[in-house]
Parts: sequence; structure tokens; C-alpha cells
Amino acid sequence: MVSRPGYHLAELNVGRLVAPTDDPRVADFMNNLDRINGLGKRMPGFVWMMEGSGEPGTGNTEAKIDGDPQFVSNLTVWEDLPSLENFVWNTVHRQFYNRRAEWFEVMGKMHFVMWWVPEGHRPTLDEALARLDHLNEHGASDEAFGWAWLRENGLWKDHACGVAAE
Repeated sequence: MVSRPGYHLAELNVGRLVAPTDDPRVADFMNNLDRINGLGKRMPGFVWMMEGSGEPGTGNTEAKIDGDPQFVSNLTVWEDLPSLENFVWNTVHRQFYNRRAEWFEVMGKMHFVMWWVPEGHRPTLDEALARLDHLNEHGASDEAFGWAWLRENGLWKDHACGVAAE
């Protein structure tokens, strides 16, 4: 299902940086957060993004998960799957996605989740993490899913992580 009447598509992506946010090893990632986030906000179909303090170059890195300053998250809402897919795979975002191994530790479980939210709803980080937990505990369902659950899309098949790290 690429869209659902009366609903938008929420997504959460969580990663643990290989170093603190001010470390040179993650500088290229940190220095491009505003650029990539700004691009996403200007994309057709973009609805909303969870934001941090608004300090340049910080993205949403202040939202700590389990108190760990190296865990970073991205939580956005899109009108539909094609809008999100276009941003992820057809913009400069893809170049940064392809470099993720330089900046992020390999996660032993799913760290990306999508789900449908009623139009106008802005999910919280806690809500999104609960969806991610549901996906990890129960597998893909209408409650929480990854790219593969939405069979109509196609670009992810060429670029997606392996099953353990989708």
C-alpha cells in the first residue's frame, strides 16, 4: 500500500554514531545534517519532522535514547510512500545513506520502522520507539513495518540494508 486515505506515513530511523557528535570521525555526517534535513523539508509530500534545539549542525541529535548521547534518531511524516521513497533514493540523501557504515555502528536488530498515522498527527519519539520495539518483537504488520512490507515500492530493493539491519 503506497498510500492510505486519511493517513500519512511516519518513519523512524535510529542509529548509534561510532563517535561523539563533535568527533572528527562523524564530522562529515554532522556537517551535512542541516543540508539533508532542509532538502527533506522542501520535498513534495513532506509533512513534518521532529526537530531538536534548532542549533545549526545538530539536527535532532539532542534527543537521547536510553540516555546515550551517541544514539541519534530521525522521525518524519510524509504524505505517502512515493514521497518518502523519492527523498531517500532519488536525492543527495542516497549518497549519505550509502556512507552510513562510516558513521554508524552496525545494529543487531531492526532500527528503521514505518507506520500509518492519522493526518495531522505528530508522533512522539516514545511512540515511534514503541513501534520499533513492536516490529522487533512481532515482525512486520500493519502496526509497524519496513520497506519490504510495502510491496508496491521498488527503489528500496536496490539500496536496502540486509534483513538484520533494515
